[in-house]
Amino acid sequence: MNSMYFTEEHQLFRASFRDFLQKEVVPYIEQWEKSGTIDRFIWKKFGEMGFFGINYPTQYGGMNLDLFYTVIFLEELQKIKSSGFAAAMWAHVYLAMTHLNAEGSESIKQDYLTASISGDKIGALCITEPFGGSDVAGMRTTAVKSGDKYIINGSKTFITNGLYADYYIVAAKTQPELGNKGISVFLVDTNTPGISATKLDKLGWRASDTAEIAFDNVEIPISNLMGEPNKGFPYIMQHFASERLIMAINAHARAEYAIDYTIEYMEQRQAFGTTINKFQALRHTLVEHATEVEHCKIFNYAAMARLDKGEYVVKEATMAKLKSTKVADEAIYSCLQMLGGYGYMEEYPLARLFRDSRLGPIGGGTSEIMKEILSKMILDKQNYKPAVE
Repeated sequence: MNSMYFTEEHQLFRASFRDFLQKEVVPYIEQWEKSGTIDRFIWKKFGEMGFFGINYPTQYGGMNLDLFYTVIFLEELQKIKSSGFAAAMWAHVYLAMTHLNAEGSESIKQDYLTASISGDKIGALCITEPFGGSDVAGMRTTAVKSGDKYIINGSKTFITNGLYADYYIVAAKTQPELGNKGISVFLVDTNTPGISATKLDKLGWRASDTAEIAFDNVEIPISNLMGEPNKGFPYIMQHFASERLIMAINAHARAEYAIDYTIEYMEQRQAFGTTINKFQALRHTLVEHATEVEHCKIFNYAAMARLDKGEYVVKEATMAKLKSTKVADEAIYSCLQMLGGYGYMEEYPLARLFRDSRLGPIGGGTSEIMKEILSKMILDKQNYKPAVE
């Protein structure tokens, strides 16, 4: 399977990125998990190494590589014992920057995409609202045109990098009476007056910065509109397939890490005169989880290969997120159990993995939303097409 999707160049990249993480990131993980703050220098180091530009055009400093470099980037980030750190990185590069690249004007790309790839600017995507959750169309934030400006009022929540960010990609209603057909997308520099951000205290993802953001008469130039007015909802929907696949890949990689760690533990831990990897109940439970994770991984790779060819894989990506996050949760739960009391101790990785994994079925659209989308496609025969060609 590896040879089907990964070339020798891919494997060299994996080894290089893994080495970079061990040298530059892992020594700081515990500090960042405790402080809830990731030091700014690491963003610049990622940028200098080109890791933020893997899939982006060369004219902005990117490398324009295929999506299996992204797979490697995501998988290796899940294996350094901090899904929060991983989230801060991939939310910048695959949420905020995706919109910059797809809908930003040339001027915005030159100013913000180039600086994002180099690690000089950090971005955050602001869609979810306190009263909306997964209901994107129900957002209340407004952007009212006034002369050569837009005035934004409203709030967003659960925003990864909400405090770190130098800019926000903000979805707001420009014509509220049109419902989801009246949403537009804007670039908002965080230095703009009227913005306040409050850090949220989370169960997991402790290293990442997650914030609630308020916009109080925030004035931005009309040139900060991204793409066409009132096309925001299609733009957002267009990128959901890649976001769901990212979260699915994160899940299978996180579960793989938990299983590999648990196997090592079982080889060393002794009870009743033997190592616990000889107990049939534990052996069978573990291989069942390993089988399910492998199934998810193969499915996720296949969906990513189709996305890399330009296919619209919203159905497969939705299935991938739904299944992979569920499988990861169940696998990590069992792995923690196999460590017994040590699984409950913070010095062992399973306690943090257990907390971090719970975000999988919630973030980026809950599992319940994933099921309803699939119900419409499978039962109601609804055919979703690319919103923007």
